[in-house]
Amino acid sequence: MTMIDRRSVLAAGAALLAAQAAPAASAPLTLKAAAAQRGRRFGSAFAWAPPGRDAGSFDNPAYAALLQRDCAVLVAENQMKWQAIRPGPDRFDFAQFDAMVDWAMRHGFAMRGHTLYWAYSKWFPAWLNSYDFGQRPATAAAAVLDRHIETVTKRYGGKIYSYDVVNEAVDPDTGGLRETSLSRAMGGTANVLDHAFRTARTAAPHAQLVYNDYMSWEDGNEKHRAGVLALLEEFRRRGTPVDALGIQSHIGLFQPTTDAGAVAHRLEPEWRRFLDRVVAMGYRLVITEFDVRDRGLPIATGPRDRGVADFAGAYLDIMLSYPQLGDVLAWGLSDRYSWLRGFEPRPDGAVARGCPYDMELRPKPLRDAMIASLAKGVAQQR
Repeated sequence: MTMIDRRSVLAAGAALLAAQAAPAASAPLTLKAAAAQRGRRFGSAFAWAPPGRDAGSFDNPAYAALLQRDCAVLVAENQMKWQAIRPGPDRFDFAQFDAMVDWAMRHGFAMRGHTLYWAYSKWFPAWLNSYDFGQRPATAAAAVLDRHIETVTKRYGGKIYSYDVVNEAVDPDTGGLRETSLSRAMGGTANVLDHAFRTARTAAPHAQLVYNDYMSWEDGNEKHRAGVLALLEEFRRRGTPVDALGIQSHIGLFQPTTDAGAVAHRLEPEWRRFLDRVVAMGYRLVITEFDVRDRGLPIATGPRDRGVADFAGAYLDIMLSYPQLGDVLAWGLSDRYSWLRGFEPRPDGAVARGCPYDMELRPKPLRDAMIASLAKGVAQQR
C-alpha cells in the first residue's frame, strides 16, 4: 500500500489546530468532551520518537494536534516499561520518558504509568532473566523490584496519578500465574505481585494502583477470565492494595462475519457476568488500551468500518453502563501508527482499521461510535 507522505499528515494537523481555534459552538463533540459529560477522562497511548520521524509522537505536529483535541490523559506506549528505562541492574535511562512527561505536563494532560512490573519473562530485559540473585534470592529479588518501583514513582511524584503496577500476570492458556526469574527467587508469583503492590502503595500513596490484563469478551478467553477473577479474589483475601482492574480492551472479530452487532449481542451476557463479579469485590474499572482487531471483517472499507463501529459501540455501551468505570484510554488514535499493523497484520494485507482515525488522521465511524457511547454512559461513581 502506498504510504501517505509527511506533508499530508502535517496538513491534517494544521486543519485540526484550526478546528481547535474555531468557536466552541460550531465545533463537533470531541472524545474528550463526550467523556467529560459523564465525569470521565478520555485518553490515549503516545510515543517518543526522534524529531522528524513519522510516528505517533508528541513531536509529530499532526499527531500532537489529535492528542490535544481529543485527550485529557496520556500513557506511554512503551517508554516506561523495564526494557526502555532499565538497561541494567544498576542503570536507569529516563531520557525518553522524561521528555514525554514534560510535554504532557506543559500541555495540561494527566499521566498514567505503564507499567511497574510486566509479569512476563518474554518482555523482561535480558539481564533480569539471567540475573544471579545469590545466596539469599528472595531478599535480592525484592530489592531489585523495590528499587525499580521506588525509583520510578519517586521521580515522577504526583505527575502520574495511576499506575499499572502489575501487567499480565495470568497465563491465558491455563488461567494460572506466570513464573519469572523474580517469582522463582521470591518463592512464587503471588509473593512478587503482593510485594509490588505494597511497595507501590508506600512509594506512591496518592496513586491509583491497577492490575492490568488483556482477558477479553471473545470466545476462547474463558480460562483467562477465570484466572483473573481468582487472582482478584486472592488479592482481596490477602489485603493486597489493588484499587482497580485495568481492562486492556483490545477487542476483536477474528472469524469471518458481516454482522458484528450479532456477535457482540451473543458475547454480552458472559462479559457482564465477569464485570459484575469484579465490581462486587469492590474494584473500580479502567479501560487502559482500547482498539479493535478487525481480521474477521470484509476487506472493503465501508462494511469494515461499520462492523468495527458496531462491535466497539456495543462493547463500550456495556463498559460505560458501570459507574465504577473511570478513565477510558485508546491504544493509539490513528491506524497509521497502530501497533496492530506490525503485531497482527490482516491475512489479506489490508491495513487494520481499529483506531478512531485513519491513515491520514481523518475521523472514522469508530470515532463517532465512541463519542456516542461516552456521551450516553452512566456517570462515573466517585
